[in-house]
Amino acid sequence: MSLADPSCDSAPFFSDDDDDDEGAGESEGGRRRRAAEEDGVGAAEGECPSGVSPRRAGFIVAVLCYINLLNYMDRFTVAGTALLFLPPSRSRVGRPVLEVTVFICSYMFLAPIFGYLGDRYNRKFIMCGGITFWTLVTLASSYTPKDYFWALLLTRGLVGVGEASYSTIAPTIIADLFVNEKRTKMLSIFYFAIPVGSGLGYIVGSKVDDLEQDWHWALRVTPALGLVAVLLLLIVVKEPKRGAVEARPEHSLQRTSWLVDIKALGKNRSFILSTLGFTAVAFVTGSLALWAPTFLLRAAVFTREKAPCVSENCDNSDSLYFGVITCVTGFLGVASGVALSGWLRKRNPRADPLVCAAGLLLAAPFLFLSIICAQGSIIATYVFIFFGETFLSMNWAIVADILLYVVVPTRRSTAEAFQIVLSHLFGDAGSPYLIGVVSDALRRSESYLWQFRSLQISLLLCCFVAVLGGASFLATALFIEQDRDLAEQYTHSDSFFTLSLQVCSRKRLLTGTSVLFFLRQVMNQ
Repeated sequence: MSLADPSCDSAPFFSDDDDDDEGAGESEGGRRRRAAEEDGVGAAEGECPSGVSPRRAGFIVAVLCYINLLNYMDRFTVAGTALLFLPPSRSRVGRPVLEVTVFICSYMFLAPIFGYLGDRYNRKFIMCGGITFWTLVTLASSYTPKDYFWALLLTRGLVGVGEASYSTIAPTIIADLFVNEKRTKMLSIFYFAIPVGSGLGYIVGSKVDDLEQDWHWALRVTPALGLVAVLLLLIVVKEPKRGAVEARPEHSLQRTSWLVDIKALGKNRSFILSTLGFTAVAFVTGSLALWAPTFLLRAAVFTREKAPCVSENCDNSDSLYFGVITCVTGFLGVASGVALSGWLRKRNPRADPLVCAAGLLLAAPFLFLSIICAQGSIIATYVFIFFGETFLSMNWAIVADILLYVVVPTRRSTAEAFQIVLSHLFGDAGSPYLIGVVSDALRRSESYLWQFRSLQISLLLCCFVAVLGGASFLATALFIEQDRDLAEQYTHSDSFFTLSLQVCSRKRLLTGTSVLFFLRQVMNQ
């Protein structure tokens, strides 16, 4: 069965390069050592095996980081507006909570589709189409009338199309441009955009809402920047050759069916366990992103430091402060996590999951203190949130790096999509809504005391989930070395040759049966 061969601006997806032919006699280990020594820097021609020069590769990462920043900035812009602070009698779980939940659900269910496409077609053009659609739909959502909230939900749900097309693909492009420590550094730059962009969303949403006294204007900032992103994608980004930078020519990494990919990922223990740990991160960050500003306002109202919110024109300074904290802690957390992981890798090959586990287990007590201390001191609450979010942010780049080195190049977009679905399905797609529902169930009256107390108790769920996430990463450390070695040694042919020999040897089958079994494996591939 022939595979699709879509056009590419650098090279076809499946082609045998001259360098691969010349090095056919070189051992697989020799090729890997040579690639590691080059570490992403090309040979005499000044280009990487990926077909992209080192200088251009740096520009590509900058463009991808810029788009990632816009994605998360747009996602939390509405949460930063005064719409978030409507009184409970008018908005029980909060309109922004519903808006973000609808968006994440659409994003989550579309991710596998784009993961499948990203593993088989030109990733640059997929991203261009997705970001263009995202820009247009975001702009349309800014013109929805205030009395038609369902229209806002619909348009914000469609925004998930653009983000799904980008988030599942962009990390795999970085993986095909760099290897080893350089890949980790570039991923850390890319994932800086998640907490920083989220914080900027709060800042932009709150300040634009203050200036215009209308939250619609806050949604018109990112579309203009999105058009710039599309132009940068077309001009700067170049499709790299898949797996070439890892000294694995594409003909040795042929495509398998989507079901075969899913089965292989399901058997990858490091991938599954790290995804569960990342799901805990998504649960906690999603809950804090939507409810922390409201919780801080209710705490201030409870302690009589602020007046209660009775209209859409509320004091949303807590969104501004929380946004600034999210930006700063995101930068510090991602940088410290990558630096600590890089230092420990030289001493312990299990450093990555251990650092992720430490981040979550350290974040849990600080988040607990921030929730408990809110009734006594808002300043102390901000301090504890600062440390809790810093430790929480240590995971972003490391989790992405774990996925990329325990999964073979031809399955990475699918793995990214699978991780997105699982982490959002059990993470931030439902956690804000769950926190709101629990808070409503615990509330005995509409007094300011119970508005604050019920939300305080429901947010304690985040501490429990953070501990579970830390345990998942500790379990990942048990299998990380084995799964990384399997991914590095994998080739398409190895998968069924080895399986055939192992099964035949284990069952001691006769020669004729062995041949039939081997042929069946070939046909199944």
